[in-house]
Amino acid sequence: MIVVDASVWVAWLTASDAHHAQSRAWLATWLDRSRTLTTPELAIVEVAGAIARRSGRPELGRRAAAAVMACPSLDVYRMEAHDVRLATTLAADRRLRGADAIYVALAQALDLPLVTWDAEQIENSRGLVEAHRPT
Repeated sequence: MIVVDASVWVAWLTASDAHHAQSRAWLATWLDRSRTLTTPELAIVEVAGAIARRSGRPELGRRAAAAVMACPSLDVYRMEAHDVRLATTLAADRRLRGADAIYVALAQALDLPLVTWDAEQIENSRGLVEAHRPT
């Protein structure tokens, strides 16, 4: 099981993204092995917004969110109050952006690695969770 950041989902869905091919290959390999992926509910919202902004087409954002939710072996995690408290502490202590702190908190709480294209998120979560790019 692994926590997947929105940056990976967006790259997976966007052919023009610099990380598209790597994200598709990584996800295909992960899913071929019937491994479970987890992502916070926030990721679905982030994907919809990112795709709609990039394309200028709201319906593509909605379709992108649906595509992520339809991904086999995906567990969409609902954040509870204790998860939010942990993310708040991590955001302040590690100078993480708010959304990034959600992913790091989820990975820490579930004792799972985090996969992301965000170099700053990887750097600022060092020592807390195993965070790396999809390779």
